[in-house]
Amino acid sequence: MDKQDGRSAGESGGVRLDDPWYDALASGWGELDGAAEAAAEWGGGQSPRPVPVPEDELSSPHDEIYLAVQRSVAFQEVRRRYRRFVLPGTAVFLAWYLAYVIAATAAPGLMAHRVAGALNVAMLAGLGQFATTFVLTWAYARHARLRRDSAALDIRWETQELTGGNVR
Repeated sequence: MDKQDGRSAGESGGVRLDDPWYDALASGWGELDGAAEAAAEWGGGQSPRPVPVPEDELSSPHDEIYLAVQRSVAFQEVRRRYRRFVLPGTAVFLAWYLAYVIAATAAPGLMAHRVAGALNVAMLAGLGQFATTFVLTWAYARHARLRRDSAALDIRWETQELTGGNVR
């Protein structure tokens, strides 16, 4: 049986180094940006020493490439598609959750109304919360696969070509 990355089941699984995001930090991870001061204020003990950056790397040519990619029409389109799904989905789910909580506190008689046997409105609404979570997760994954993933992958590979590969 083949695995998703093309290796057969018995093959050893090393990390593919041709992945453009191998060793890439997530946004905000690994960057100090005042973290040492915050740790000292919160009593986090000894603050970490900042990693020295050579003078020639302070403004690398990659900075301009990433800024150009961020300003590109393709990147803005991927971000627009993301926001057009996530913002309404979050608002609808939050409203549904708050309606459930408010109804549970403000209308206990309604929530205690029996629907069938021991099943009442509150139980149905609570189960509906779980169902809504799974449906929203499925819809998000489907939306990402159909409307964003291929465009984001194209941007990723173009960026890798412009930066010259995995540069540390």
